[in-house]
Amino acid sequence: MSKDYYELLGVGRDASKEDIKKAYKKLAKKYHPDISKEENAAEKFKEISEAAAVLGDDQKRQQYDQFGTADAPNFQGHDFSGFNFGNFDDLVDSIFGGFGFKGFGRRHGQHGNDLQTEVSITLKEASEGLAKDVTINSLTSCEECEGQGGTGEQSCDTCKGQGSIQQAHQTPLGVFATQRPCKDCSGAGVSYQNECKDCEGQGRSKKKRKIEAEIPAGVEDGMRLRLAGQGEAGLKGGRDGDLFVFIHVKPDDRFERRGPHLLAEQRVPFPILCLGGKVEIETLDGKGDLKIPAGTQDNTVFKLGGKGMPSVRGGQGDLHVRVLADVPKRLSKKQKDALKDFAGSPKKGWLF
Repeated sequence: MSKDYYELLGVGRDASKEDIKKAYKKLAKKYHPDISKEENAAEKFKEISEAAAVLGDDQKRQQYDQFGTADAPNFQGHDFSGFNFGNFDDLVDSIFGGFGFKGFGRRHGQHGNDLQTEVSITLKEASEGLAKDVTINSLTSCEECEGQGGTGEQSCDTCKGQGSIQQAHQTPLGVFATQRPCKDCSGAGVSYQNECKDCEGQGRSKKKRKIEAEIPAGVEDGMRLRLAGQGEAGLKGGRDGDLFVFIHVKPDDRFERRGPHLLAEQRVPFPILCLGGKVEIETLDGKGDLKIPAGTQDNTVFKLGGKGMPSVRGGQGDLHVRVLADVPKRLSKKQKDALKDFAGSPKKGWLF
């Protein structure tokens, strides 16, 4: 059975293009595979995107209303798998009047590529958060021509100022029209009489940049930060890409991390386990004292509330300390006699 695109988007057949756009944006945010926990979110997202692609285009909508099925001639599919939630506005533009569906004759620059790098930090730094400088080599907007590529603007001869090249392909289902950005003007629709010498008319040039990344307290190993607009510069008016910083938290010999909680082991002399006392332990904030009650058993775990890691989502973890009996390997005669006397007491029944 054919899909009802109006029903998929939850709009009436008299809905305006703006109504369709609003309905799509609402549903796309709900079912986007990168963030949705709904069952079959990817399939649902694909369906509503397909519906919006048709109903958001006047010609395709008229054709759909006439034929009543998604199999009508000239319904060209579209691959949405390359979009992530960070490029959500690009996806909406793509469907409602942008490149790929409508908007022939629309000038558009080329978006800059996203970039990625990584930084290594200590567990202590992860607990406090810090500003970390990262250095990248990337295409940046040319300062000499302010990213334009030259002076003496004129219409591009290749695309006649449209910014895109339209091509028609004959298929068994009919003629399919596609368009792509013009390579000669990078989608800007213009060329220049005097090309910039610094960037050779490209509007961008390679440059080493130092960028400060604000790393929040509680960040975990493998997390990534998105620095919007810090990636590759867009070309001739296009949006700048983003920089993704992957975080590596170095292992710490003192602690094992489990989410916001820390686990540690502390050897405690046998007499203290028996009689009670205090031992010095390591915490992220420095040295501290752990009170050991008399009669503490080997492998007992003590919890120090709020002494763990902060969470990026809020809250503070705990430090869990497992005490291990520290049995001396060498004893004096006096110590041995005392232990034998203790072990041989009638209450204990330990005999040697």
